[in-house]
Amino acid sequence: MAVGPVEYLVVAFPGSRFTGAIAPALAQVVASKAVRILDLTFVYRAEDGSIETIELEELDPEDVVSFEPVEGEVSGMLNSDDVRTLGENVPPGSSAALIVWEDLWALPLTEAVRAAGGQLVAHERIPADVAEAAVSAAASAR
Repeated sequence: MAVGPVEYLVVAFPGSRFTGAIAPALAQVVASKAVRILDLTFVYRAEDGSIETIELEELDPEDVVSFEPVEGEVSGMLNSDDVRTLGENVPPGSSAALIVWEDLWALPLTEAVRAAGGQLVAHERIPADVAEAAVSAAASAR
């Protein structure tokens, strides 16, 4: 079975409670078949730096309702070491969503490259703020 590129994202929110505010956008990209969710984990990093994993079913019922439209195979791709390592990037006193997804939109390209005998030699995500600055600088130079 071919798999498209797999990426992860850690999104932190101040405070001890994840509100589910990103759920509609996440549900939209899943429904569009652009991505497939492979893992979705929540963490809270206390002021003392300790990290607590919060499973989807442990969230406040109002927040869980926000995630019900998100369809995808949530497979536990992140192990406890991964969660701890990623959680260390979360500011103390904040909660975070750790999202792992497969880029389904890239699957046909991935399969075509393999069929042609090609191989991936580099793949890097350019942060949005860096891309925005580059586009802005290019527009200013015109």
